[in-house]
Amino acid sequence: MTTNLLTLPRDQRLAGRTAIVTGSSSGIGEAIAHVLAASGAHVVVHGRDVGRAEAVAAAIADGGGAASVVTGDLAESPAAARAFAAQATEALGGRVDVLVNNAGIFPIGPTPDLSDDDVAALLATNVRVPHDLVGALAPGMVAHGSGVIVNITSWMAHIGTPNVGLYPATKAALEHLTQAWAAEFGPRGVRVNAVAPGAILTPGNAAALEILKMMTAVSPAGEPGRPIDIAHAVRFLASDESAYVHGQVVSIDGGIVAARVG
Repeated sequence: MTTNLLTLPRDQRLAGRTAIVTGSSSGIGEAIAHVLAASGAHVVVHGRDVGRAEAVAAAIADGGGAASVVTGDLAESPAAARAFAAQATEALGGRVDVLVNNAGIFPIGPTPDLSDDDVAALLATNVRVPHDLVGALAPGMVAHGSGVIVNITSWMAHIGTPNVGLYPATKAALEHLTQAWAAEFGPRGVRVNAVAPGAILTPGNAAALEILKMMTAVSPAGEPGRPIDIAHAVRFLASDESAYVHGQVVSIDGGIVAARVG
């Protein structure tokens, strides 16, 4: 079942707040951007493709939300990530209340066959970029006395899978950083948590639908998840509803890790 992101119910739980969602020109990030905007946040939509990012921002605006576009290849260099952070902060009027580290890549294959370029890209995109952005943006949140960081990890960080080694390892690293950043910044007003999606059907993996169905058939949910399921969890962590939640990884995976039904 799909969800029409253009007809989301609107509320004001994030009214007056600003948010950056990396990798939000499609898939899970797009849903997160729509949901945060539907709850009143001014959202920066990010992606490498300007046209796709602008289309998402336009759809948010058509629905009554506020969105700006800042694009770029964050993994190009630490300087590129920091430049993006500065541009996004400016687009949001000088203050960032919520950072969602969603952008990620997932080349997979047997360990001996994973190319050097894939290894470098995985480490840069999935680990270094979130580290660079938190380093650039968390101090501003601390200065304001409040802020929220939500990292998007993966159910695969919690199990060992043959021929899929480094991608889950990068997500496990991001989960550790979630805990470390909660300890580092939490006492100064910045809450840091993570969401670990399960097997989620997105436009980017639609060709693997039958594989996703097979993977989730033995889970309690019995079917792949939707981007909106992840977006709702992110909104909870971004809102005051989760004011006492620090350093947690919230699994939105249909029970694929915790339970088997067959």
